[in-house]
Amino acid sequence: MSAAVRSVCSRRVVGNFGVGSRASHSRALKPSYDAIVIGGGHNGLIASAYLQKGGLNTVVLERRHVLGGAAVSEEIIPGFHFSRASYLLSLLRPHIYQELELRKHGLKVYKRDPHAFTPLLEEGFQGRPPRSLLLGNNLAKNQQEIGKFSEKDAKVFPDYVAYLENLACAIHPLLDASPVDISGLTRGSLRERMIALKSLKPLVKSGLKLGKNIPDFYELITAPIVKVLNRWFESEPLRATLATDSVIGANTSPGNPGSGYVLLHHVMGELEMEKGAWGYVEGGMGGVSKSIASAARSLGADIFTEQEVRQVLIGPDGTAKGVVLKDGTEVHSKMVLSNATPHVTFRQLTPQDVLPQDFITALNQIDYTSPVTKINVAVDKLPNFLAAPNTPDGKPGPHHQCSIHLNCESLEVLDAAYTEGQLGRPSSRPMLEMTIPSVLDPTLAPPGCHVVSFFTQFTPYKLEGGRAWTDEDREKYANTVFDWVDCYAPGFKASIVGVDILTPPDLEREFGLTGGNIFHGAMSLDQLYFARPLPSIAHYRSPIKGLYICGSGSHPGGGVMGSAGWNAALAVLADFKRR
Repeated sequence: MSAAVRSVCSRRVVGNFGVGSRASHSRALKPSYDAIVIGGGHNGLIASAYLQKGGLNTVVLERRHVLGGAAVSEEIIPGFHFSRASYLLSLLRPHIYQELELRKHGLKVYKRDPHAFTPLLEEGFQGRPPRSLLLGNNLAKNQQEIGKFSEKDAKVFPDYVAYLENLACAIHPLLDASPVDISGLTRGSLRERMIALKSLKPLVKSGLKLGKNIPDFYELITAPIVKVLNRWFESEPLRATLATDSVIGANTSPGNPGSGYVLLHHVMGELEMEKGAWGYVEGGMGGVSKSIASAARSLGADIFTEQEVRQVLIGPDGTAKGVVLKDGTEVHSKMVLSNATPHVTFRQLTPQDVLPQDFITALNQIDYTSPVTKINVAVDKLPNFLAAPNTPDGKPGPHHQCSIHLNCESLEVLDAAYTEGQLGRPSSRPMLEMTIPSVLDPTLAPPGCHVVSFFTQFTPYKLEGGRAWTDEDREKYANTVFDWVDCYAPGFKASIVGVDILTPPDLEREFGLTGGNIFHGAMSLDQLYFARPLPSIAHYRSPIKGLYICGSGSHPGGGVMGSAGWNAALAVLADFKRR
């Protein structure tokens, strides 16, 4: 990495793009509210909008200078605006999009088609470029692309797509409702059991949708995804490309049980009524948070940045009474919702003497392991891939708008990257998901320049011997990434004008993501549905009356989905009415 690039690596963020700040808010922080939301991530903002809509005077308190949590836009290098953490939109629930009128509040999305590009490292034949795989919404074109590797795979691909769509659609009823209330069904009073019976409705609806596909669903969420993909396909580039969705953000291999659910989680979205579509938000992912904040403010919610909560305020009766800010200011409320991870909420913000010891013990067992290092790069020219050379006019090709999968030639390559990461060493041939949102959104970079996002795996939280990452380690790993990109797109490394490197500890420090985990906790089977994050708090209610969780650490998990914030708000409103 050049000296010029190294000087930018440690540069602090110089601004933000399209998000509110404390100074821009005309209202002053009041001493009391009906509800306080800790954290201005997308789930916290959604919860505030629905609480305000439901009649509760609500405030959101965000620690950082910019709203959005991990769904945030920041100007890291002057003139270049990045989706610094989360970088694609698809999972946001349609009813939230519509009810909060997010388009009216400024949300604009550039849908991608095609959506996946996998170039191969191989010698071209008779002067032709190396092969590549380009997948999009057109099934016929997909079959043509897959046919370059296997006619058999091309023939069955439409059936595979239908198979996944059927399973994904059956999940939707579970996303917009609390999990089954096991405690209420088994240990509650007669009245509580009758109320708890209603929680079975989404599960029954989901089961009816699955019908004869229940065995397929069970296999997908429990088996290694390699078992499923091997039954459908024979070509390695196709299997590896599809398998990336089973491990993205998760510390797992395609050969590990449970990797199938991660894949399902990434294919069950939709964008503006188009199932399975993914897109770039104009101005970066902070545009999502900005639109939700605008909707919440239009309903009357107060939202403040640079207001760090130090502790949840517990009254003499053992219930949540508000929060204490870092400067010692107390803000009182009847309800407190935390958009932070369960670890931050209960181990850092909640007084430990009010929590049951068995609850604390269980909290300490939650898995926050993260394999992800996010690298944001500013470049002064468009990458030029050997497998799809740029045209003379220099305009972006269809493949430039995709998720570009590098080092994804085979399942073996992915598994080797995972195995190396488990030994405390950043993968020497890491799995790379590369996106260039500026090819569709010109607001992100100066003319002729681009912003490039790398979602890379597998990198441990601590390196061999338990030592912490150093700047030298960060630069060495980034150089490894860029060297591999140069293999596919020669000259990329020379085009870099600025870099932002976020290892798992950096993601934890900047965004409050415990362990650097983008999902607020592993999306493993033992931490899903009525076990997310723990069976005792799966319904968003904590052991402290009046204290709730509303972030991705609760059901249904990670991704810019909004269901956790929506479900938590409904739980709070229901409890408030019963007070």
